[in-house]
Amino acid sequence: MRPVIKLMRPHQYLKNGFVFLGPLFAHQWHLLTLSQALLVFLAFCCMASAVYIMNDLMDIEADRAHPIKRHRPLPSGDLTVGRAKQLLVSLLVASLVLSLLVSGTVVLCIIAYFVINIFYSWRLKHVVILDVFLISAGFMLRILAGTSGLGIAPSAWLLLCGLMVTLFLGFAKRRAELLVLEVCTADRNLTRRVLDDYSPAMLDQFIAVTAACTILTYGLYTVSPQAVAIHGSDSLIYTLPFVVYGIFRYVFLLHQRANGNDTAKDLMQDLHLLITLGAWLASTLWVLA
Repeated sequence: MRPVIKLMRPHQYLKNGFVFLGPLFAHQWHLLTLSQALLVFLAFCCMASAVYIMNDLMDIEADRAHPIKRHRPLPSGDLTVGRAKQLLVSLLVASLVLSLLVSGTVVLCIIAYFVINIFYSWRLKHVVILDVFLISAGFMLRILAGTSGLGIAPSAWLLLCGLMVTLFLGFAKRRAELLVLEVCTADRNLTRRVLDDYSPAMLDQFIAVTAACTILTYGLYTVSPQAVAIHGSDSLIYTLPFVVYGIFRYVFLLHQRANGNDTAKDLMQDLHLLITLGAWLASTLWVLA
C-alpha cells in the first residue's frame, strides 16, 4: 500500500487548493457552492495522481538515473508497471465522474488538464520556457474550474496573479533542479533534458520578474475599485505583507536550503511558510467576512 500512496503523491493535493480561490474572493461561501468546490478539488486530486502515474510510466528509464527520482516506486521496482496502469485508469474514471457531478465546464477543465499533461510528458517538457508555462496552465485550469465551473465570473486580477505566482513556482522548481545536479554526478542527458537550455543566471532573472509581478498584481488587486466594491472594504491591502514575506522566504529556501524541488513538501515542512500561509488566510477571511 505504501508504494501506491507514494506513487499517487497525496501531499501534492495541496496545489488543488487553487480551486477554492474563486469562492473565497467572490464571497460564495454558501453550502452548495462549497460542496461543489470540494467535488472539483477531489476531481483534480484524482486527475493529478493519474498524471503523476502517467509521467512516472513514461520516465522510468530517466528517473532511474536521477539522484532523487530513482527512489520512486516504479524506477525502484517497488511497484509493477501493470499495477500502476490499473491505478491510472481507475483514477481517470473517478476524476471524470466527480467532475460530471458539478458541471460541463469542470469536465472540460479536467479533460484540458489531462491533454496538456499528455503533450507535456510526450515532448513539450523538453521545450525551454514553454515547459513552465504548461505547468502554470494546469494551475490556471484549477482556478477556472473553481470559478467558471461553479458559475462564478473569474476576476481578471485573480487570473493574472495566479499566472504570475505559478510561473514563479515553476521557474523556482527548475532552479532547484539545477542546484541538485550541481552537487550530483547524474548524467544530465538521462535526467531532464530541458535543463541544458536553462542557466542559473537566466532562471534567477525569471524568478525575480515573476516574484515582483506576483506582489504587484496582488497588491493592485487589493486596492482595485472592483475588489473594494465586492468586499465592501479597502482593508485587503493589509494582507499584502504576508504575500511578500512568503515569496521572500521561498526564495531564501531555494538558494540557502536547496529547497524548491517540491513546493507542497516545502510548504508543509517549513514553519515560517506554514505560519505565513495561516496568517494570510486568517487575515483575508477576517477582512472578507
